[in-house]
Amino acid sequence: MTENRVHAFTDDALGEHDAVELAELIRRRELDPVEVAQAAVARVEKVNPKLNAVEFAAFERAVESAATPAPGLLSGVPFFVKDNTDVADMPTGNGTDAYVPRKARRHGRVAKQLLSAGFTVLGKSTLPEFGLNASTEFARREPTRNPWNTEYSVGASSGGSAALVASGAVPIAHANDGGGSIRIPAAVNGLVGLKPTRGRHVDGEQARTMPVNLVSEGVLTRTVRDTAAFWAAAEQYWRNPRYPALGMVSGPADRRLHIGLVTRSITDVEVDGPTSDAVQDTVALLEKLGHTVEPVDLPLGEQFVDDFITYWGFLAFTISAFGKTFDRAFDSSKLDGFTRGLRRRYQRAMHRFPSALYRLSKIKNEYARMFERYHVIVSPVLAHSTPKLGYLSPTLPFDELLDRLIKYVAFTPLNNVAGGPAMSLPLGQTAEGMPIGVHFTATHGDERTLLELAYELEAERPFRRIHD
Repeated sequence: MTENRVHAFTDDALGEHDAVELAELIRRRELDPVEVAQAAVARVEKVNPKLNAVEFAAFERAVESAATPAPGLLSGVPFFVKDNTDVADMPTGNGTDAYVPRKARRHGRVAKQLLSAGFTVLGKSTLPEFGLNASTEFARREPTRNPWNTEYSVGASSGGSAALVASGAVPIAHANDGGGSIRIPAAVNGLVGLKPTRGRHVDGEQARTMPVNLVSEGVLTRTVRDTAAFWAAAEQYWRNPRYPALGMVSGPADRRLHIGLVTRSITDVEVDGPTSDAVQDTVALLEKLGHTVEPVDLPLGEQFVDDFITYWGFLAFTISAFGKTFDRAFDSSKLDGFTRGLRRRYQRAMHRFPSALYRLSKIKNEYARMFERYHVIVSPVLAHSTPKLGYLSPTLPFDELLDRLIKYVAFTPLNNVAGGPAMSLPLGQTAEGMPIGVHFTATHGDERTLLELAYELEAERPFRRIHD
């Protein structure tokens, strides 16, 4: 499989540093931020022809801006923003052919908080059309490929960011998550991916209009401390007083946790062997470390699946109906088959939408009750290991693709609906060497427990590196 593996690690200014170390070296003037930006550009140019992870390149602008890097906890660290978020003077394409994107006049709300960390932005990363699919594949162009093996899916919807981080082109990149889109690409690319509590950060313009806001912003990283540092930096821009401050979470805690183990998926499909093995190995490690683990069932049934699909379809319908808010030349006939299929499915069942919305809005209470007994819930991220490209292609017949997605994305959507935090950690692998993520969830506002546990697991079982 190594002949299909793609990475950019080399002896340059980036070296093997994570974002925290890069920022510290820049701060101490042991690294020149311009040389760091130039090294990142060279790395991206090396891997992107094989990975197709860059939607818009702003390399010259990035190198120029690095001469006077913006202040922040991660000042001067190379970074990509996902292409569904406005960055001034960069187009926002949302992964679709339905319109020609124009350059944004100003930073969006999310970008302002992201960039307050001091990043040097190299450009925009790819996503599937409007982030609706779980693989970064397209109807009319080459897919984004997994750097661990370019024959495989990179996940979605933050697939471009995941490919760039996993390959070593940059140490950290923007991601967001409306049904698993931080955690899924983290799981299949061997990365750390934390979806925060709903309301932990500034909401984007579109997220603020959702009847149930599913979307959380965040980053993909190779180390736990990079994720922790990003959230410490984000809090310096804005902090929601409803939740405990995170500050800089810098290591594991002493307390031992009572952990619930979920093995039955929301969609009640059987979890495949490699994924189940990764979870059970993690349970054994948790128990070795002194935590207690016991089985627990999710408080959900088939109705949740139907309701979530109805809401998913509502989003596709809204995109189609109000696409001209993106661009007056928006052409819904150029939407891919999956988006159009979701729209049609919603139109046939839109009379069910009010009751589905009501049930979804109540799930946060059932979710919170699970954590009256448990500190953390552990489960698979996905019901089976990473599929090859084509398995989730938007060119498939809609019903076939939807069925495959339901059986694959079988654990992550609960946290989007309930609003609770969840994290994927790279703790397993297939016989072919493809990464497998393990999923950890906590009660609303308790990202600290997830990060502390992640530090402990990372120290006990260091995450695999793509270039080893």
